[in-house]
Amino acid sequence: MGHVEEPVMDQENVKIRALNVKKRFASTPFTAGVTALQDISLEVHEGEFAALIGPSGCGKSTFLYIVAGFEKATAGEVQISGHTVTKPGPDRGIVFQEYVLFPWLNVEQNITFGLEIQNASKAQCKGRCRELLEITGLSGFENNYPHTLSGGMQQRVAIARALAYDPEVLLMDEPFGALDAQTKRRMIADFVRIWESMNKTVLFVTHSVEEALMLADTIFLFSFRPSHIKGVFRIELPRPRDVAHPKFVQIQKEIMYSLDEEVEKMMRLELKGDEAKQK
Repeated sequence: MGHVEEPVMDQENVKIRALNVKKRFASTPFTAGVTALQDISLEVHEGEFAALIGPSGCGKSTFLYIVAGFEKATAGEVQISGHTVTKPGPDRGIVFQEYVLFPWLNVEQNITFGLEIQNASKAQCKGRCRELLEITGLSGFENNYPHTLSGGMQQRVAIARALAYDPEVLLMDEPFGALDAQTKRRMIADFVRIWESMNKTVLFVTHSVEEALMLADTIFLFSFRPSHIKGVFRIELPRPRDVAHPKFVQIQKEIMYSLDEEVEKMMRLELKGDEAKQK
């Protein structure tokens, strides 16, 4: 476990590879142009759980959407299993902070929605749904509608739906951010169990250092924009993790120190902007 200043490139079993990714948003009549990402290079190996953290507005979600194929990089490229990402695809499932469930469909219908689009048979949909209901602890709720479920249960449905067509990579954009503290702790513990049972490669965006440490094998720390990778932290602690463990506390302090430096940069820049507006 430790802090590495630059990502280490390893050619074996790489599932996600980003090569010198840059993203610039053009100016509009109402906003100035901004470079969100500058020269992002990283690798995530098969079966690895990787987390992205950084100050607000640093481009973590933008990078995730480039990996998902929802956004296009201005320069550089992202590869999944050696294939360049040009658009969304079934090799990547995504879970958002908001549950994004179809309110007119029940739990089973929400989970199998993507499978039905891919023309899977009813038997295939039923079998896959039954498996995912068991894995996510939703057995017995397949006929419920979203409005009858708690926030945590709705997010379990969203996770099951993202896993339904067995993607190679699961992308998660602050999926527990809308949950209360108690539900979040339970969801983190449950998701570790789900991840270990399915051995998926996960790229997980969060603003919570503790959440990242509870979940990830590797944490990539993004600087304030234009973002680069300021540090890489390898978390060599057994799961479930104890927040009071000395090594957990030590690396949490390391990450918080580096993160605080970037937050200070952000605040200074915002202060300069406010002062310029007043002149």
